[in-house]
Amino acid sequence: MSTAKTLHDWFATPQGEYLLTREQEFFDKAVADLFGFHAVQLGLTEYEFLRASRMPLRTVAGNRAGLQACKSANGDKFADYEKVRLVMDELPFDGGSLDLVVMPHVLEFNEHPHQILREVERVLVPEGHVIIAGFNPRSLWGVWHMLGKHKGYPWNGNFISLPRMKDWLALLGFEVVAGRFACYAPPLSNTKWLSRFHFMEPAGDRWWAVCGGVYFLQAIKRVPGMRPLKPSWNEGLVGKLLPAAPRLNNRMPQKTGVDPQ
Repeated sequence: MSTAKTLHDWFATPQGEYLLTREQEFFDKAVADLFGFHAVQLGLTEYEFLRASRMPLRTVAGNRAGLQACKSANGDKFADYEKVRLVMDELPFDGGSLDLVVMPHVLEFNEHPHQILREVERVLVPEGHVIIAGFNPRSLWGVWHMLGKHKGYPWNGNFISLPRMKDWLALLGFEVVAGRFACYAPPLSNTKWLSRFHFMEPAGDRWWAVCGGVYFLQAIKRVPGMRPLKPSWNEGLVGKLLPAAPRLNNRMPQKTGVDPQ
């Protein structure tokens, strides 16, 4: 039985390690090919879900006291990560200033998940990306959650179904462009038993894909009516290099004098 007081504590358990491994793999692949300038990770500040990102400015933000700095695999602090403590539903970023926001299990443990999504929509640039990881209530993990016999994290969260999450994103103008499920094994607390159910990972992707214990969604902020502006310097340059021939009374000027014989 889990008595973890934070998700960080729970990730140190066999259940948490099982899930964290798969989430880290997903985020590494998802952020590697997204380009821009500023990426932000909201929540779970102890982990590097942006470590594969190529964006030059990366911020890790959370709302807990004693915000921990991200560390690399060898224990060194990442100097290029900016650490920020904030309130999730009032993000301290300018509107249209971020290219990527990743949210690992933020919404199901907050009282105002829809307001957080509104803030994310506000701070993202047009065509900016958001990546969400959430516990799936329609899974064996969701059954464990509904039984109500387990205390502490993550079972004290409000698991949000995938259809509802997609509806929220659509209402805010996001287009879901990618997604997947993971963690098909039962949420057992014993490492040995979890390893025995390892066969369910490839089988789950093929046979019961929507029943993974966790889902991932990648969405893009769409702005209706946006059109890229084409530079006009080519037209101006051509006009300067090829001036129009002078005209008099809408007729070409006539030659004067006598042509040589």
